[in-house]
Amino acid sequence: MILVMENAPPVTIFIVEDHEITRIGLRLLLENMPGYSVIGESTDGKQAIKQVLEFKPNVVIMDVGLTSMDGISATKEIKAKAQNIKVIMFTSHDNDEDIFASFAAGADGYCLKDTPGNSLIMAINAVITGAGWLDPGIATRVLSHCSDARDKAMPSNKEPVLNFPLSDREMEVLRLVVEGLGNQEIAHKLCLSVETVKTHMRHIMEKLSVSDRTQAAVKALKAGLV
Repeated sequence: MILVMENAPPVTIFIVEDHEITRIGLRLLLENMPGYSVIGESTDGKQAIKQVLEFKPNVVIMDVGLTSMDGISATKEIKAKAQNIKVIMFTSHDNDEDIFASFAAGADGYCLKDTPGNSLIMAINAVITGAGWLDPGIATRVLSHCSDARDKAMPSNKEPVLNFPLSDREMEVLRLVVEGLGNQEIAHKLCLSVETVKTHMRHIMEKLSVSDRTQAAVKALKAGLV
């Protein structure tokens, strides 16, 4: 679903991609969608950091494999200086190392380059509302990885090694966060007020010892909570 508020300012986007055809395709896709504006492009990681901090876009679409500095390192520097700028990794890399390294660097979303255009728009909408985004194929891989790791770490009494004291309602909210839903969507789905969802999210982040929604989702996946 593409949600664009009437009369709202456009979502500003900066593209960091060294493959010309892919970069042009992204720009054309976004510029042909109402409510989105591409305000800059870069093909180089180090150059991208300077330009992003200067232009201050709402969202950066970041390739992982870049010249001079890879996208994960560039993301880490951008987020260290401008936490409010959302970064979506856009890559053909689907290995666990890059996925977890990207989120550890502060990325807000992770999309594969073979994702449909509508899914990329959904990812952008998710991150600007404060939600994290995992490509469906990535989510399946991460869940499988976490499940295998949890099974190997399980003692003979079958109790999980990691135990986070989340309530049933908090677990429901956390599962929807992992699915990429924002506060408004979670509130609607669970028949709660947005303020109640925010309170649950605050409690979840406190209990998981994380500072944002994406970290909560990644930690939940790593721990096999969802």
